[in-house]
Amino acid sequence: MPGYEPLARELLTPRLRLTVLGVADAPAMRGIWAERPGEAALTPAQARDRVSQRVTECELTGIHCFALRLHGSAGVFGYCGLVTGRTGLDEPELAYELLPHMHNHGYATEAASAVIPAAAATGRSRLWSTVRAWNTPSLRVLAKNGFTRDHSEWDDHGEVIYLRRELRPASTT
Repeated sequence: MPGYEPLARELLTPRLRLTVLGVADAPAMRGIWAERPGEAALTPAQARDRVSQRVTECELTGIHCFALRLHGSAGVFGYCGLVTGRTGLDEPELAYELLPHMHNHGYATEAASAVIPAAAATGRSRLWSTVRAWNTPSLRVLAKNGFTRDHSEWDDHGEVIYLRRELRPASTT
């Protein structure tokens, strides 16, 4: 993690508790990933392995995803955080996903609004997010959080929009 502070381990918002994603969250993550269109559901072991890989990446990079919980609830209904994704460690991507029944309540917007200043506190100067062109709700979440369209790329599944958000590094005084 040369030059960067690690991402905070816990964040709080008025409605949410964001905690670093751990292996114990694998069953919830399996349910979240099962909602992805066109993807086969993971077995419990595959979900555990995928989360374990993310935990290892966190230890190496200092960035991670947060499990999302409502205050007073232990249940995980989504995640939001930083991933190296398509843009790398110096300018990571903001990523998030919620269970469908938790959509349209402002939770993704609220979680992202907590992760962005935490990302700035690591010393980074820019974040990215990549979103499929058809995903209008995610584009709205990102717009509400100050992301602007930079460019698009095309792959076998269609258009991927790259959005960026400039950050001011945290003060060192």
